[in-house]
Amino acid sequence: MATSLRAGFFYFLIAFALGFALGTVRVLVVIPRLGDTNAVLIELPVMLALSWMACAWLVRRFAVPPRTAERLVMGALAFALLMLGELAVSVFGFDRTVAEHLATYQTPGAQLGLAAQLVFALFPWIQRFVAR
Repeated sequence: MATSLRAGFFYFLIAFALGFALGTVRVLVVIPRLGDTNAVLIELPVMLALSWMACAWLVRRFAVPPRTAERLVMGALAFALLMLGELAVSVFGFDRTVAEHLATYQTPGAQLGLAAQLVFALFPWIQRFVAR
């Protein structure tokens, strides 16, 4: 289980860094031109593809066993840390309250992002079937 936790932590770090970089471009460049939902629709396939590759690399790097529990732990830890990271950026970077942050999930763009993050969390488990 320790390998799943380590892999999940690094999975979060990579995804958070990628999301921060892509999110900055989305917010500063794409949203003003195309709107929030369209910007998210452009960003999501890129983010998911990069997350898929990072996940596969980390599974190999840490030799995460293909057992369901191990893979779900990896994804769940990465997802939980990602949610905490987003909350921290929202509160400390954008000066929102926790309630204001949670209210952002009422927008279509944020809902699409959350759905993609749930898929991201399942990537370690899904990849056990693809690897066969």
